[in-house]
Amino acid sequence: RAENTDSDNVLEPAEFEGKNEFNVDVKLLYPIIAELRVFKTNLELEVMRYAARIACDAHKMVMRQVKSGYYEYQMESLFRHTSYFHGGCRHLAYTCIGASGENAAILHYGHHNAPNSKKILDGDICNFDMGPEYNCYASDVTCAFPSNGKFTEKQKIIYNAVYKANQAVFKAAKPGVRWTDMHLLAERVILTDLKAAGILKGDVEEMLEKRVGAVFMPHGLGHFLGLDVHDVGGYLGDALLRSKLSGLKSLRTTRTLKERMVITIEPGCYFIDTLLDKALADPELAGFFNNDVLKGYRGLGGVRIEDDVIIWEKGNENMSADVPRTVEQIETFMTKSEDHD
Repeated sequence: RAENTDSDNVLEPAEFEGKNEFNVDVKLLYPIIAELRVFKTNLELEVMRYAARIACDAHKMVMRQVKSGYYEYQMESLFRHTSYFHGGCRHLAYTCIGASGENAAILHYGHHNAPNSKKILDGDICNFDMGPEYNCYASDVTCAFPSNGKFTEKQKIIYNAVYKANQAVFKAAKPGVRWTDMHLLAERVILTDLKAAGILKGDVEEMLEKRVGAVFMPHGLGHFLGLDVHDVGGYLGDALLRSKLSGLKSLRTTRTLKERMVITIEPGCYFIDTLLDKALADPELAGFFNNDVLKGYRGLGGVRIEDDVIIWEKGNENMSADVPRTVEQIETFMTKSEDHD
C-alpha cells in the first residue's frame, strides 16, 4: 500500500497471476522508488527544460493575444494549441487554471465546476496557471498580467510584492535550506509590502507568528515537479511532520533542499473574501488590518508567480525564465504585441 500524503488516498498493490511467488516489502520499496524520483538525472532535466520552454512559449502567445471580450477558455484553447502545434506537447500536465478578475482569487479554478467560462473584462488581472507535459514529464508555470496590458496602481503593488517574494526565495533556496523557511520568507516579503501599502499595520514578525500571511497566501510555496505535476517524495527523508498551522499545513514538502531537486517557487497574494472576513472577525488578527484600505483591494482577485527551478550548489536554474516577469517587462511585451496584431 502506498499512501498519498496530500489526499490520504491509498494505492493498493497490483494484482497479477503468480504474485505470491514474489516476496516484496512495499513499505520499503515504495519510499525508495519515490526517493529516486526526487532527484533528477541529466536526461530527465533535459526533457523538463524542454517542457518548461514550451510552457513559456505558450504563455507568451496567450499574453500576445489576450483581449477583453475573449473568454477564459479561449485562452486555455490557445495555450493547448501552441503547446502541441509548436512544441509537440500533446498533453497538458494538469487542468488549466485560466482565471481572470475575481476568479484569480480561486486557487484551483478551471475544473468542471468552474471551467474557465468567464468573459475577460478590460483591466482584469489574468492569473494563468498552465503547463504542458513532454514525454510524461510535467511543467508548471503561472503568469499574471492585466488583460489590457497596463497595471493599475493597486495591481502593481500586489504584483510587485509577489514578484519580490519569488525572487527572494529563488536566491535563498540553496542546498541545506529547509523549504519551510522559504515559505516563511515569502510570507515575510509579501506582508512587508502589504504593510507599506497601508493594507496591514503592526509588526511583521508578529504577523508571521499569528499566521496573517496565510490569509493572503493560504497555499504552500511550491512542490516537487517531475513525472507528476505534484511529484512524490515531499514527506520522505528529513521532512518535518506536516504542520497544523494555517498556510504551513498546506506545504507539499518540508524537506531540506538538495542538488537535483526540481521544485516550483510559486508565492501568491489573493483577496479571498471568506478568509478576509474570518480574519477581521478574529480579535487576534483584526488589529493588523486597515479595513478602509483593504476594501479598495477586494475584488482584485489575486496574483501568483510560479517558476520551475532546479536546485544546484553553484546557483539555481530557473527553467521558466523566458517569460516577461517584471511589471515593466510585461507592459512592454504586451504593448509590442498589440503593435504587431
